[in-house]
Amino acid sequence: MMKNVISRLIAMLFFWSPVILADENASNPLAAVKNTDVRAKYFDLDPGNRKEYYIDGGTMLNPKLKLKYELHYWDTNSTGEDEKDWESASFKLIYFAKEGKLKGDQPYRLVVGGEWIKDLGDTDKGIGGGADQIAPLAGLSIGVRPGLMLIPLVQHFEGYNGDDVSTTSVRLIGLQSLPNKAWFRLDLKVPYDWEDDTLPASIELQLGKSFTQSFGAYVDLQSGLGGDKSYETAAGVGLRFSY
Repeated sequence: MMKNVISRLIAMLFFWSPVILADENASNPLAAVKNTDVRAKYFDLDPGNRKEYYIDGGTMLNPKLKLKYELHYWDTNSTGEDEKDWESASFKLIYFAKEGKLKGDQPYRLVVGGEWIKDLGDTDKGIGGGADQIAPLAGLSIGVRPGLMLIPLVQHFEGYNGDDVSTTSVRLIGLQSLPNKAWFRLDLKVPYDWEDDTLPASIELQLGKSFTQSFGAYVDLQSGLGGDKSYETAAGVGLRFSY
């Protein structure tokens, strides 16, 4: 009997098929998909530079609840010395509150959720944000036309252990499907830092391709925007494993 209960729990966590929107893609954080991405990115800082290596993935706990996770490792010389260490781990629960189709047959998904961020770094080394954080969020994924998804998100980050952190971030993602199982993503982030009264905005462009049902790859180009930007430019690559 116990074996049957355990088997059913495993099936509930990993094998239920969620409701799928058109053009589901793991580059949409609100997509009902299961994936693990292995990524590397180089940042041009002022001063110095930073290389990030991280795991970024998600799984469906049940048809209406998604778990996203990230683990970051930094290699930086922003303090004038070469420093390497783990930077942060985060876990994000996303609840699919409502989904369906609007007039004109446009699929949509409305979500709410929250994120827990554990700071693993050392600010004396120029690594980490200096505080553990909690971050409630809300977002919407909507199919504007076949192949194109728009995903507006808002999330507030509040520190509770360490330095004072209070930031509200507005994010807009545009995700376009391309021929031959390729995609293009534009990701605009506009966070307002209530502690420092700054707006370190950024924009990221991503071009990727799925080579098989379970494997894909992509490249990222990123730039800081405005006078409060925290970096100049960035470039990265990622490998995606879907399951």
